[in-house]
Amino acid sequence: MATSFARLPTAAKLFLLISLALLPIGLAMIWTARTGIDRANAALDQRAKEQDRAASRAIESLIARNALALRIAASSALATPDANDCEEARRSLAIAPAVSRTFSIEGPDGSEHCITPEFRAPNGARFAPPGGIALWIDPVGKALFVRVGVVGGMATNRISFAEIASAARDVATDIVGLQVDDGINSTAIIGEPSTERIRRAHATMHDIANGQLSVRVTVPTQRLSAGEWLILLLPMIMWVVAALISWLLVTRLLIRPLRRLERAVATYDPSAGGFTLPRGIGPAIEIESLGQAFARSVERIESSEREMGEALEGQRRLVREVHHRVKNNLQVVASLLSIHGRNVTGPEGKSAYAAIARRVDALAVVHRNHFAEGEDNRGIALRPLLTELSAGLRGSAPESARQTSIMLDVDSAATTQDVAVAAAFLVTEVVEFSMLRLAAAPIEITLRRTSELTARLSVESSALTEADAGDKDKVQFERVITGLARQLRSTLDLRLGRMSVDLPVFPG
Repeated sequence: MATSFARLPTAAKLFLLISLALLPIGLAMIWTARTGIDRANAALDQRAKEQDRAASRAIESLIARNALALRIAASSALATPDANDCEEARRSLAIAPAVSRTFSIEGPDGSEHCITPEFRAPNGARFAPPGGIALWIDPVGKALFVRVGVVGGMATNRISFAEIASAARDVATDIVGLQVDDGINSTAIIGEPSTERIRRAHATMHDIANGQLSVRVTVPTQRLSAGEWLILLLPMIMWVVAALISWLLVTRLLIRPLRRLERAVATYDPSAGGFTLPRGIGPAIEIESLGQAFARSVERIESSEREMGEALEGQRRLVREVHHRVKNNLQVVASLLSIHGRNVTGPEGKSAYAAIARRVDALAVVHRNHFAEGEDNRGIALRPLLTELSAGLRGSAPESARQTSIMLDVDSAATTQDVAVAAAFLVTEVVEFSMLRLAAAPIEITLRRTSELTARLSVESSALTEADAGDKDKVQFERVITGLARQLRSTLDLRLGRMSVDLPVFPG
């Protein structure tokens, strides 16, 4: 888990950390919003139930009011039967508020005693004993008939469906469905809602009038609107927006400028000039300060490199001057040895002076080649060194060996000064020994690379034969070249007519 998190970009890490930091607040906000939504929905459901009950009570109150007014009017009319009893009942009902004015009064046997012109005889009339009440629905006439029993007869009036609907809607304005059932007939007084509205509606069945009627009231269950949902969910939305804004600000103000600065540092080329801050690194002062600090560091490094380069160039010139002076001094020594050698009368003295002069000249050749190759700083090239050394050896050879041929087959290779000096002395010793021992024998010098870091130096001559037990010169010669091979940290390979040694060289 930690490894996966470490691989994420900084912006993603920041977004996750901010989200986790704000998660408790977000959860609390979500819980608060959810609780508020549940409470609001519960309140709306309770309101719908209260409207159901209020509508059924209003219908029952309307029926009770009509029944009471009708009972009083019928009792008064039947108590004093005369020609004006219907008029008396009409006047009694006229003073009662919200009561039907159309009625009929019947005798105990159901004979018609009094009827208003607008009243229509009910279908399916039911008997009501004295003190009792009977209710039934006339689906055709769209009315509810109320019959009350009084002493000496019965009275019936008619409540239209419109009056019932008006009474229900006076107390339940949101009602969308009202159905009345008398046990035989069931009629929808207010049309049933559509399927979608029924799915979001609350319907309740209520028994009224001592169970003679059942009223089914349908009230829509209101739910929160999109705006109300937005208000309730606003804390959670603010949590998400806060995390996104924090991520966006950090990405634009910090991460992207740092990436631009990183690319500028990665693509910086010291040879192209000074470091220039990239554009668009943002308003963050710290990032700008970081870029300026890097620019100052680059400037100091470049200044230090210039100083080191100048110091190195001065040292190189000094080394060249030293080698130049050493070469000149060695040439002066070689010239002095040559002058003194000419004044010596004995052959042994002349030979000794010549041998010393050849070795001094070999060392001078090494310093001269070091001086020539100093600019490249790649060491001493062995090909020109061996070529110049061979020419010098032929020029300083005794009269008897002036016609000795020295053949060269040398690969291009370079080595250090110490190796060059030892190799020059080694070649000088072998060539001198060959010329003095067998003047007419040709000499072949070869240099072959054997690997990236080594080369084999070989000198071939007929004079390189096995020594006799009493040959002191050959023993001395082998002792000298063995010591030089040891200085080269190589094993001397002595064969009949050939001597080889390995040299360390620089890569090609």
